[in-house]
Amino acid sequence: MRPKYVLIVLVIVVFVSALWFVNLFRAPGKSSEVVRFVVPVGASYTGTFQELKRQEFIKSVWVFGLVMHQSIKPGGYKISGDMNVFTLAKILKSEPYMDWVTIPEGLRKEEIAELLTPKLGWDSARKKEFINAPTKLNWPLRDGLYFPETYLLPKDEDGYQIAARMFNKFNEELNPHTAEFTEQNIKWTTGVKLASIIQREAAGKSDMALISGILWNRLDQGIALGVDATIQYVNGIEGDWWPKLRTGYQSVESPYNTYKNKGLPPGPISNPGLDAILAVLNPAKTACLYYIHDSNRQIHCAKTYEEHQANIEKYLK
Repeated sequence: MRPKYVLIVLVIVVFVSALWFVNLFRAPGKSSEVVRFVVPVGASYTGTFQELKRQEFIKSVWVFGLVMHQSIKPGGYKISGDMNVFTLAKILKSEPYMDWVTIPEGLRKEEIAELLTPKLGWDSARKKEFINAPTKLNWPLRDGLYFPETYLLPKDEDGYQIAARMFNKFNEELNPHTAEFTEQNIKWTTGVKLASIIQREAAGKSDMALISGILWNRLDQGIALGVDATIQYVNGIEGDWWPKLRTGYQSVESPYNTYKNKGLPPGPISNPGLDAILAVLNPAKTACLYYIHDSNRQIHCAKTYEEHQANIEKYLK
C-alpha cells in the first residue's frame, strides 16, 4: 500500500476512534425524567459505577471513573439518563438529597430527634415537629411508634413527614401480629407499652422472653412492676435522657413510677423493636418475680424477694 493511502487509513482510524471515545462521555440518550439513584451503605467504588452502567446512566465504567475519580457517598441522588458524564459526576460528588439514618432500638423520641437533626440538617423547628408529631398527627400513643430501623430519608421533608414514615414502618411491622394480640386479648397499645419497658430492661434479644414472663407475672398478680427504666424516663433531661439512679429515686411522684403505681405506665418509655414486641406475645414460662443483671449483663431471676436479695448480694456487691 502506498504511503499516502496508509496515512489516509490512519487518519480515518484515529478520527473514528476519537468519535467513539468522545461518545462515551455523552449521555446515553435515555429519558430526561429525573429519578432516584440509591447508593447503599458499604457500596464499593466499582460496584456503584457498575450499577450506573447496568441502569444505563453511563456508557463506560472506565470513562466515568476518569471523570469521577472518587467514591460516592451513600444516599439518594436525583439523576436522569440524558446527563453526560460531567453533569452526572458533579451531582454524585455533591451531598445526596436523601441520607441513610439508623435508628437504634430503645431510644425515646427526643433522642431520635437529636440523632436526625445533624444528619438531615434540621433546625429547631423541624426537630420540634418530629417530637410533637404524635399529638399533631393524632397517634394513639405519644411515644413508642417511631419504629427503629435503617431509613433512607429525604432532607427536604419536615419533621411531621419523617415521623409519619417511621409510624408507617411501625404499622407495617405490627400488622402481621395484630391477630395474635387479639387472640391473647391484649390491646396492641398495651403491648407497645410493655415492649418499650422490655426493650430498655433487656441486655439483648436472648433475655427478652424471660423479662416478659416476669413482668407478666407481676401484672397478673397485681404486684407493682418496680422497673428502674420507667424512673429513668421520668428523670431524663436533655443531655442525659437515661440518668443513673440514686438513693431515693423510687419516691418520685409520677404516673411512670412503677414502684409506687401498679400496672403499666400511661405510655411507652422508648421505641421498641420487633423482638421486644414479639416477647410480649411470647413470654417465657417462669415462676420468677424478680430479676437483675450482673456486671457482665447476665440475667439472674428469683421466685421470692429473699432470693432476689441474695442475688443482689452475690452478683452486684
